[in-house]
Amino acid sequence: MKTAKMLETFNDRYPLLGPALWISSLQYFIVQLAVALNFAGGYSLSRNTISDLGNTVCGAYGGRFVCSPDHGLMNLSFVVLGLTMMAGAPLIYQEFREGRTAITGFAFMAIAGFGTVLVGLFPENTVSALHITGAALPFFIGNLGLVILGASLSLPRWLRIYTILTGLWNLLALALLMTNHYLGLGQGGIERLTAYPQTIWLIVFGLYMGKKRFRAS
Repeated sequence: MKTAKMLETFNDRYPLLGPALWISSLQYFIVQLAVALNFAGGYSLSRNTISDLGNTVCGAYGGRFVCSPDHGLMNLSFVVLGLTMMAGAPLIYQEFREGRTAITGFAFMAIAGFGTVLVGLFPENTVSALHITGAALPFFIGNLGLVILGASLSLPRWLRIYTILTGLWNLLALALLMTNHYLGLGQGGIERLTAYPQTIWLIVFGLYMGKKRFRAS
């Protein structure tokens, strides 16, 4: 109870912080582009996975060539993305406070953020079990959270539909990824259809909340 009150007070004092944290997810795409451009031998959006950018060694990995000189920057980007997801979730929730279902949705987004931190701390070629677990949290729990949020929050109709469809789309793409059905897009391509829409949603939702709070201030 005391923690909730502290969060509410902090959020009232800094109403744009939560939205700004989620909007900052844009850095994830910028860093990926920069790291991919320096990928030895050329980075393939269809053949290489996102995690290949954070791989800490050069050589064959998973049947593909991997060599990312800027892997440290990519892994830092994963950690920063995860931390902003975790920190932004309880702050943005303060705007709604619409019962247990909404709490669950935002909690799932925070858990997804924790998983993203694990992805950065444990690159794919290190502790594989923790890396895979980390990736599974945003891919499954985070996208399930989107469906819950879209169904439970009082939002404009377009945003509710967009939120629900994003979660469902990502879960479908995840099923295709797990069953090795790449639809001609390659492993990297179908993985991006699983991951990118969620991050784009964070930016869109952050912009919506930021605009709403700015008008109210």
